[in-house]
Amino acid sequence: MFRTAMRMAGHRITALTAVACAVLGGTALVTATGVLAESGLRSRLPAGRLAGADVVIAADQEFRAPGELPTALVERRRIPSRLVGELAGLPGVTAAVGDISFPAALLDARGRVVPAGDPRAAGHGWSSTRLAGAAGAHVDGSAPAGAGEVALDRATAAAAGVAQGDRVRVVVDGRPAAPYRVSAVIGAPGAGERAAGGVYFADATAARLSGRDGTDGTGTAGVTDADDAADLSGAAHGSAGGNAAGGAAAGTVDLVGLRTEPGAEGRVAAEVRARLAGTGLLTVTGADRGDTAEPGAGASRSLLVLLAGSLSGIVLLITGFVTASALAVSVAGQRRDLALMRAVGATPRQIRRLAAAQSTVVAAVAVVPGAGLGYLLAGQFRRLLADRGVVPPGLPLTFSPLPALAAVLLLGLTVQVSARCSAWRTSRMPATEAVAESRSEPRDPSRARTRAGIVVVVAATAMSALPLFSRTLVGATATSVAGIVGAIGLALAGPALVRGVGGAAARATRSGSSAPTWLAMANLRAYALRNAGIVSTLAMAVVFVLTYTFTQTTVLAATDRDTRAGTLAEQRLTAPGLGGLPTGTLAAVRRTPGVSAAVPVGTTTVVWQYRQFGDTVSEPGPATILTPGASDVLDLDVRAGALDRLTGATVAVSSEAARTRSASVGRRISLVLGDGTRTGATVVAVYGRGLGFGPVVLSADLAAGHTTTRLDQSLLIRTDGTRTARQHLAAFAASRPGLVLGPAQPPSTGGLRDAPPEVWINLVTIVVLLVYLLLSIANKLVAATAQRRVELAALRLNGTTPRQIRAMMRREAAMTAATALVTALLLSAPPLALLGQGFLGRPWPAGPAWLLPGLAALVTVTAFVTIELPTRRTLRTPPV
Repeated sequence: MFRTAMRMAGHRITALTAVACAVLGGTALVTATGVLAESGLRSRLPAGRLAGADVVIAADQEFRAPGELPTALVERRRIPSRLVGELAGLPGVTAAVGDISFPAALLDARGRVVPAGDPRAAGHGWSSTRLAGAAGAHVDGSAPAGAGEVALDRATAAAAGVAQGDRVRVVVDGRPAAPYRVSAVIGAPGAGERAAGGVYFADATAARLSGRDGTDGTGTAGVTDADDAADLSGAAHGSAGGNAAGGAAAGTVDLVGLRTEPGAEGRVAAEVRARLAGTGLLTVTGADRGDTAEPGAGASRSLLVLLAGSLSGIVLLITGFVTASALAVSVAGQRRDLALMRAVGATPRQIRRLAAAQSTVVAAVAVVPGAGLGYLLAGQFRRLLADRGVVPPGLPLTFSPLPALAAVLLLGLTVQVSARCSAWRTSRMPATEAVAESRSEPRDPSRARTRAGIVVVVAATAMSALPLFSRTLVGATATSVAGIVGAIGLALAGPALVRGVGGAAARATRSGSSAPTWLAMANLRAYALRNAGIVSTLAMAVVFVLTYTFTQTTVLAATDRDTRAGTLAEQRLTAPGLGGLPTGTLAAVRRTPGVSAAVPVGTTTVVWQYRQFGDTVSEPGPATILTPGASDVLDLDVRAGALDRLTGATVAVSSEAARTRSASVGRRISLVLGDGTRTGATVVAVYGRGLGFGPVVLSADLAAGHTTTRLDQSLLIRTDGTRTARQHLAAFAASRPGLVLGPAQPPSTGGLRDAPPEVWINLVTIVVLLVYLLLSIANKLVAATAQRRVELAALRLNGTTPRQIRAMMRREAAMTAATALVTALLLSAPPLALLGQGFLGRPWPAGPAWLLPGLAALVTVTAFVTIELPTRRTLRTPPV
């Protein structure tokens, strides 16, 4: 069987090349998606400034709900500082260091902020340098001796143009810039110079500046009984009454690093885990240390998992569709061979095994380079994510054979099933009927197939109505999914559609048309099955790009509309280089002439837990932090309650969330704050602009003490509208180092240039999949055209000139492209119209006007070029 399959494959190189290209591209896409998923689950940040710590103890930065993926907590969770003294006495521990981080920013001679890593966590105590290992061991100078001295890492010192012994000004935790003497420059030149990055103070000074110098600040008392253990667990998980100073309670540290004797790392780690069992604290070693230094690392990995999950469905769907379509063309070209084998005694099962065998061999040749290409594609995608600030630049991908193995298994299964299905009809027909039909097609398309296609299209149309009832990202996703499902329905009902179009075109061209036109229309009708596969694949490419792109741009436009309509303020004041606005900024702005209102606004993340269908659902999402005076600068379209009641443990929720989660005014909801604190909050307002401001708004009182810093992130400022007021604000911002004044809503540049990183990621994914689709379509058209050699030779022997044949093929290409475009528009129109109506209040989406004509031109050129070239090549061969 295998030998026969190989001999048959040698005569179908063109068709099998199309199968190989489809499998190669599919393997690359599936492998790349698998690499992203595996990296999200297994990848870890480099140890960085914790490279010298053998064992690290930190609070868990992930929230875990039963039966769901972990949710990353982006706000720093602290642990009691008493652990430092307790763990220092363990056998095998040579040093125990409590690391603290707080906002700190260095100013250069011109008063400009010098970047020093994350400004919210750039300040550290000097003892933290002991955790940096070899990178922090090189010190030019001495440790800070008192409150007036700091040490800088080498890169920060070079950026500021200072050296050991110079005087600098530093803004610390919102305090006014103060002068310090540089006592030391730390870090070895080269790759490790950033490992100990930041501004380092004397330990006592760091504790005082960060608000950690309460009782037991250096603590030596250990956890000796159950009450102490419970207190430790509560501090690790946060509490609703946390101290707002520095965003953390006094007497805490961010993490504890232990240095051990040679060979004692494992024993010490096991002892620490045993002592901290039940407290909720993590004890990590090796590659896991890097994540503890950066709370956002978990969020980055979770994003990779979510991204891979969202891509996997559409990638598998398109890959399966394209591969099956290419195999259908390949097997269709061998129908006569298969029919003759049936005539000489081959069983139906042998026919299907033969078709599957040669397809599997071709797939086996393509999967190896496809897997390699997938790993390269994943690397490029990670680089895009890092450039857009979605993941940390230091987060590596995890490469293992598992994604490639999964891709091989999935594509192998797809090829086997598709090849056997394509050969099913020929294998089941009587031998004489199979030979008779091998040069023609069934007279009438399968009614069952046509009906199934119509049902699928109707279901897709019904699915696309979801945006009318849910103005959320979930509702918008239904549009793109409905488009793809509709394209699958078209593939099922395609033969009947193409035959109907061909029949109408043939009737319209009976009289007065040229011979090439008449032949083209007759071929379109007679070979409906062959043409339907091409039309449906072209239509899928158009539908996919239209629905996915316009979904992104429409949601972006609706979000921008909500935000602009709801923002009454004209100006926004931020301090990105300082880690937050300095203390006293709000009062000073309110005293500025011409300022009518100034309100602090922040953002965080929460996990909303609610009951749905009898189960507890944990849904993470962004949350806005507002004060009771928010209505002076924001109009959230409040429909019930009032924002001035946002005090204490209260929240406001969007109307969509209130409706779907039973969270009306007066109801109490369960939240997990950004640092993992579980709390209950009372709903005091329901607002309509949830797309622009998120599903939930926290009161500033509720969020206090549960963010990484206590500093305000930004101020929204409403003025009297005069030029004088704007000048006073500009002068105020210029007089304070690090302040940045800009419009409350940046002016729109139009199109996709305003798109956030996640939109660009989706669009890049669309481009990659479109390239795969178009290459597969091109290969399929080339294969289908090459298989018509006998047909074209018969026409030439009957007197048709090469010029007439080329004209006929061009008319077929034009009709194929036109049919694909029209059906794609008909499939895309209902979902996009309903999306526009639901999100923008109009029956059309928002997006680039050039997309549709650009797609039409691309599809038309693809059809013409991939039919014209093999036709010309065929015509160079004598017809006999």
